[in-house]
Amino acid sequence: MSFSEKTQSIPTNEPAKALWISTTAFTICFAVWTIFAIIGVRIKQELGLTEAQFGLLVGTPVLTGSLIRIVLGIWTSRYGGRLVYTLTMLAAALATFLLSYATTYTEMLIAGLGVGLAGGSFAVGVAYVSPFFPPEKQGTALGIFGAGNVGAAVTKFAAPFVLVAWGWQAVAEIWALALVAMAVIFWFTTTDDPAFRDRRKRGVAPKSLRQEFAPLKNVQVWRFSLYYFFAFGGFVALSLWLPRYLVGIYGFDLATAGMIAAAYSIPGSIFRAFGGMLSDKKGARSVMYWMLVVSAVATLILSLPAATGTGFGITPAIFIAVTFVLGFFMSLGKAAVFKHIPAYYPDSVGAVGGIVGMVGGLGGFVLPIAFGLLKDITGLWTSCFMLLFVVVAVSLVWMHLSVRQIDRQKLSTPAVAAA
Repeated sequence: MSFSEKTQSIPTNEPAKALWISTTAFTICFAVWTIFAIIGVRIKQELGLTEAQFGLLVGTPVLTGSLIRIVLGIWTSRYGGRLVYTLTMLAAALATFLLSYATTYTEMLIAGLGVGLAGGSFAVGVAYVSPFFPPEKQGTALGIFGAGNVGAAVTKFAAPFVLVAWGWQAVAEIWALALVAMAVIFWFTTTDDPAFRDRRKRGVAPKSLRQEFAPLKNVQVWRFSLYYFFAFGGFVALSLWLPRYLVGIYGFDLATAGMIAAAYSIPGSIFRAFGGMLSDKKGARSVMYWMLVVSAVATLILSLPAATGTGFGITPAIFIAVTFVLGFFMSLGKAAVFKHIPAYYPDSVGAVGGIVGMVGGLGGFVLPIAFGLLKDITGLWTSCFMLLFVVVAVSLVWMHLSVRQIDRQKLSTPAVAAA
């Protein structure tokens, strides 16, 4: 059944409403998901954690939010995004509220696993939003939705002031209440997506798990996943790590570090919508090439020693400027990756989007821990950017070799994605 046949009965304002409410919900979810970027620094001080322990703490929610994505993506296809999205927000809100009562490192790690459910909302939103739009507009729509990553900047801006005024526990409680309010709003203002309504109307049985996971045997899916490991996983990792990095290497106070980190988070979020538009107009392959090349240069520059005295090095001004550029191009890459998925796998957006999102999210879990371990082992703060340079270089080489192979074999690819 064609897109027009599936959506002919949809009110003209319904796609826009579904998109913007979903994006708002994802923004709040992302703010909750990255809450440890700020409160984790205070917890580290209170509990006397090592850098590696701190990396594990901030990465724990990312682990849950990553692993649960493929499950939530499939559930969205089976039960509808409206129901799954609402329940996901409520469950994450409960865990975030209970976090305020944790007193030991172990209790905080356990609570962090529940907080991570908020990050799984991305897979739900992608599978929910994409059926509202035709293929030629899905890059833009998913780019706008993905701009909800700006929730990380919301936490960096607001959480330090709440923390200073009332303590880190108040941050957890207020963020939890905001998520509950958003869940209620979402449930009462949205409708089921067209794909789910069409399946329910025609009485089509859900796919078997074997059918859902069938596309995952394609190497191409895992190549997309590596791109997202860097573009999204790297973004999340740096969103969590930068406040600690800036405090440790330049001696900024936490509030100032949070503000500066937002200079990275904001372009890494809001320009994702622009990346979706570029992918629709110029092709996702071109956007990916630009993202990887510029990111390689940026991470190489940031791998240079920091200027903490009168010697040569990266000054705070240069650091902020380069991270702004890095965040901007990573945002384009995040949109380009998800432009590919409905183009190549229109009937498996939930499963493929879930696995790509899962691998990307795992990057946000693994990388902060790796950053902490590298700092503990080498003593170099800039070792985190050295690691990111390696990841982006491998991604660029793999993409270029794959594209050359496609060109040599003259394989046909969907024009809307071209990768």
